[in-house]
Parts: sequence; structure tokens; C-alpha cells
Amino acid sequence: MRLTVCTPLSVVIEAMSVLHVRAEDATGAFGILPGHADFLTVLALCVLTWRDEAGAEHHVAVRGGVLEVRGGDTVLVATREAILGDDLKHLELDVVSRFNSELAAERSARVDAQRLYLAAVHQIVRYLRPDVHPDFPDAARRETLRGRTP
Repeated sequence: MRLTVCTPLSVVIEAMSVLHVRAEDATGAFGILPGHADFLTVLALCVLTWRDEAGAEHHVAVRGGVLEVRGGDTVLVATREAILGDDLKHLELDVVSRFNSELAAERSARVDAQRLYLAAVHQIVRYLRPDVHPDFPDAARRETLRGRTP
């Protein structure tokens, strides 16, 4: 079989002579052998494992995606992100550290977006309340413009 794993920016894996592919979707883990029926599924966040003709196992962590089997001899995977590694222990450390750093960046971005939102609301409220409008810095001038004498 031929295995191809692609992200939007690159082809991560182009492996020929693959004997077995293992992945995971919402229903659980599954395996694909040569001659498998045409198949399409949405992958979960998982480690995709394949075995080559020499019997060596290889691994790639995928962040979701779509797996398709065509003609029983081609396995195609499209994913947002893929991290390649032959040693599961090192792959786990790489994936965990990368996902933790991305999580921290996402949290920081959410906090920054919330700050911008609150600043915009604060400015809107400031301009809608005539008693604190920046064009009227003192109370006497505000009362004069309202037609009252201070």
C-alpha cells in the first residue's frame, strides 16, 4: 500500500510498501491492510501507526483530519497538523510540549481579545453617557449646553 499524510502546508509522509496502518476515529481504533474496501472517516486526535515491509513501525501524531482508503492500495490522510516520530516516547514528549505551548498561546490570545472587547465597550459607554463625555470636561459647561445655568 501507499500512505500519504498531508497538512495544508506540506506532505509529511509519502511511504510506499506499507503493510499495515492503524488509526483512531470517534468509534475507536481500526486497522487497514492491503486490499481494504474503499473507506472514508474523520480521525480523532491520535497517533497513526504504520508498518513497512521490513517490519519497522513508524508513527505520526495527527490533530484530527480525514482518512481515505482508495482502491485497497492507497491510504490518504489530510490533517491540520502532523508530527512525525519513530520513537513513541519522544513523539509523546514532542506532542505534549507543542500542544501545551499552543494552548498557552491560545489562552493569551483569548485574554488579549477579551481586553480589547472590554476596552471597546468602555469607550462606547463613555461616549453614550453625556455626563462623562470627553468633549465636556467640566460640569458648568455641560449644564450651559443643556440650557441650564449652573
